[in-house]
Amino acid sequence: MKKLIFKLFGNFKIFFLSALILLVACDANITGKAAWQVPTETADEPEVYFCPREDCGKIFESYIKSANSSAHCAFYDLDLKSIINSLAKKSKTADVRLVIDNANNKGQIKGEGVRMDDKNQLMHNKFCIIDSSIVLTGSFNPTDNDNNYNNNNVVVVYSRLLARNYEDEFEELWKGKFGKGANVKYPILYINNAKIQNYFCPEDDCASQIVNTIKNAKSSIKAAFFTFTSERIADEMLKASARGVNVSILTETRQRNVMGSQYQRVKDFGLDIRLDSNKYNMHHKMLVIDSKIVVTGSFNPTLSADTRNDENLLMIHDEKIAGRFLEEFESLWQ
Repeated sequence: MKKLIFKLFGNFKIFFLSALILLVACDANITGKAAWQVPTETADEPEVYFCPREDCGKIFESYIKSANSSAHCAFYDLDLKSIINSLAKKSKTADVRLVIDNANNKGQIKGEGVRMDDKNQLMHNKFCIIDSSIVLTGSFNPTDNDNNYNNNNVVVVYSRLLARNYEDEFEELWKGKFGKGANVKYPILYINNAKIQNYFCPEDDCASQIVNTIKNAKSSIKAAFFTFTSERIADEMLKASARGVNVSILTETRQRNVMGSQYQRVKDFGLDIRLDSNKYNMHHKMLVIDSKIVVTGSFNPTLSADTRNDENLLMIHDEKIAGRFLEEFESLWQ
């Protein structure tokens, strides 16, 4: 009898441990890998800035100036003289390289350390990697308009793991691989026990990542989109609202009537969607899910962003960071 009890108990332990490992691995969205293979890192806490009330250009400038070995940047648009001059000066002492969208450069920024994309899509990224250990990204283009008039955000993340993702993407762009590329190396990682998800479009199917996050929303979704034409993401927000999630959407006034705009459609279905009041542009591309998950980056919820353009997407599972984004959302909402 004792042997039977021991055998049953032993089987139960094996089942319990197997189930626990499976649950943790599923949470990490990793197929065929043990949960302990998810990379972790201890680093300084992320920082968040919002323009124009904070000088985002100064933030980029200070990090470029602080670079010891390298500064690799990919910008959709760039006209801030302070950033251009900082990159030029730093190139004398460090590996400075810049990729910029061809439509916005027009030959103004030249040199061996400058590359432009082709004309088949937009190189819509907005990021810099400093010394392969610090990533700056968000909705902010280093331009006079984005710095001084448009609503934008900048996130600074201290992480060699995340920087590796962005360096891989940068190298693809540098080598002329636009609108395509390898899947991200670390789609999920942990920094100071906070979960970070990172994706690049079109190779990592950014729309699906956002849809999956919305599917898991329990209480609230706050979204601020410069442009909103993704029917797929709109559908998922309607489903979330139908199951009782509080959904609030803010979108740029000038973009409400563009082809495929979801503004009138979701409004007709009863979602609380508003037009912004900035006489310039509300340029954010952000969601706050359940007051604890932030989605930001260069990605607008559009078909082109998901399937053609070069974009980046960051999801930060951190209530403190989410709180900062909620404050920004509420200030614009009111």
